Amino acid sequence: MGNTETQFTEEMSFAELFASEELVVVSVGDVVEGTVIDISDNFAIVDCGDKSESEILLSEFKAEGENVEVKVGDIFDVFVERREAEGGLRLSHEKAIGIKVWEDIATIQEEDGTILGRIDNRVKGGLSVDIGVPAFLPYSQIDLRPVKDLDALIGDSFDFKILKYNKKRNNVVISRRAILEEERQKLREEMRSTLQEGAIVKGSITNITDYGIFIDLGGLDGLCHITDLSWGRVSHPSKLFKVGEEVEVKILKFDKETDKVSLGVKQLKEDPWATVANRYPVGDKTVGKVVSITDYGVFAELEEGVEGLIHVSEMSWSKKTRHPSKIVTVGDKVDVAVLNIDVDAKRISLGMKQLQPNPWDLVIENYPVGAIIEGKVKNITDFGIFIGIEEGIDGLIHVSDLSWTERIKHPSEKFAKGDTIQAAVLKIDRENERFSLGIKQLEPDPWQTTIEKNPLGSTLKGKITNVTDFGVFVEVQEGIEGLIHVSEISTEKITTPVGMYNVGDIIEAKVINVSAKERKIGLSIKALTSPDADYGHYKPEASNEPSTFGDLLQSRMDEDK
Repeated sequence: MGNTETQFTEEMSFAELFASEELVVVSVGDVVEGTVIDISDNFAIVDCGDKSESEILLSEFKAEGENVEVKVGDIFDVFVERREAEGGLRLSHEKAIGIKVWEDIATIQEEDGTILGRIDNRVKGGLSVDIGVPAFLPYSQIDLRPVKDLDALIGDSFDFKILKYNKKRNNVVISRRAILEEERQKLREEMRSTLQEGAIVKGSITNITDYGIFIDLGGLDGLCHITDLSWGRVSHPSKLFKVGEEVEVKILKFDKETDKVSLGVKQLKEDPWATVANRYPVGDKTVGKVVSITDYGVFAELEEGVEGLIHVSEMSWSKKTRHPSKIVTVGDKVDVAVLNIDVDAKRISLGMKQLQPNPWDLVIENYPVGAIIEGKVKNITDFGIFIGIEEGIDGLIHVSDLSWTERIKHPSEKFAKGDTIQAAVLKIDRENERFSLGIKQLEPDPWQTTIEKNPLGSTLKGKITNVTDFGVFVEVQEGIEGLIHVSEISTEKITTPVGMYNVGDIIEAKVINVSAKERKIGLSIKALTSPDADYGHYKPEASNEPSTFGDLLQSRMDEDK
């Protein structure tokens, strides 16, 4: 408040002090020191050494909605705006601050110093910061990396560098990033000399990508690849970490020339595959969590970093192919048996069906050979029909086991899907999981009874069913035919019996050859005239010819193939 040697005491009033001081004349535009000597409704009365009282609006000492923060005795810089016509000065504290700030701004930029500022609000292209005067903070100068939530910074105070200013235009551009880069550079230099491969350090996650996470170690950024995040399966790094999270990592590799740092999180733990064989011995039962499903099976996690494959063939005893997704879903916990371990390849084979009884073991007990079963036709093929026995188990009735005598070209001629039929159990092959059934076995073999009724040397009568160049076919019994070879028709040589006999004629002949195994009956007319002949070793001239009409048809079908 001017140059004066007058001492202020508690007994003196500000008015007395003002009267006793040596007056100093101030000029418009000066910045001088002023002392509050009184407060009125709208003004603070200030002594700035001039010969008259001066006023400052109280609104300069409060923010919107706040109380006045000024009292008698306060001393501060003021700017002389003008002399009032009635005397006295109009002063401004805010303008004095502004002038002082511009002086500071110039000095700070010249000396490459910093200035404290408070972020007020968002503006186009960046933020508005109060450093005594409004300053502009561009987006690119806020931080080392893009800031997602700018609103979260409003109200915070930081130190800033002055990039450029123009007092006439009241324009100041500042930077926080410049300070951070300087600090980071110092830390980087320190880290280059101290960072060692194998060291365990802490850092903050700055970015997450599909292939890994970037971590700020405090001067240097390092990359932890997705394969080094966990010993287990990682679908995406964001499933495990968040930006801003602090993590502990191991330095895997540090290239001092390029400042590239490779980091690892999983390396902080022992590789679970090193001791997996001890924890999951072959044959052991355990629980796994389904983490992935493919066409050929599912992968189940036994623990972090240890997954095993349950092949689709090991999921169920059923031979019916089902997609694994029809059996389990991702996230299911399943009971499994350890089938095989390859530690070097880091593979474990698991099975689900091994924990369930093998239905083929039960089949042998429940369906002994010779037993008669009933089931529905599930499938029809060229070679036979399949009958459903139990869940996942079908029995095959081969076309040759459909009938003793009838020649069936295709099983669909007699059966359809869904038909319920009975069959006899013929054979169960446990090793190859095959179940053989037969329909014809439900009845006695008519060939056996035919041979018993018509032994070698006996005479029989039958109806002619076909006449060919090489002989005549005679129905011995329903479905069973015998052949009278052309050489056995007469003692005289006959070229062909065609024209000599007609289909439907009844003829008498003698049995000269029988074979239940080959299902053939050889007949002779000329043998009727030689009743004492021994036919035990008799073989017709053309023994390789078909002995029944059915055999003939089959031979013709074979020739056509």
